[in-house]
Amino acid sequence: MTTEFNELLPVPHTDKSQIWIIGTREQVLHTINEFYVKRIATDRVKFTPIIPAPFEGKYMSVLVR
Repeated sequence: MTTEFNELLPVPHTDKSQIWIIGTREQVLHTINEFYVKRIATDRVKFTPIIPAPFEGKYMSVLVR
């Protein structure tokens, strides 16, 4: 990852663990919903907004736990 890309992420550098979800927009949205239903994430607010990933046609979101 480049420094410029890391600066775009609205996630502070803390000691919290992170789960990065990368895929098509539909895959990322489905995984977010699945994590919420399975109670891996207690609230959808813990996910960053879905943003374009540095890979062609891929999107990403980060779950901060």
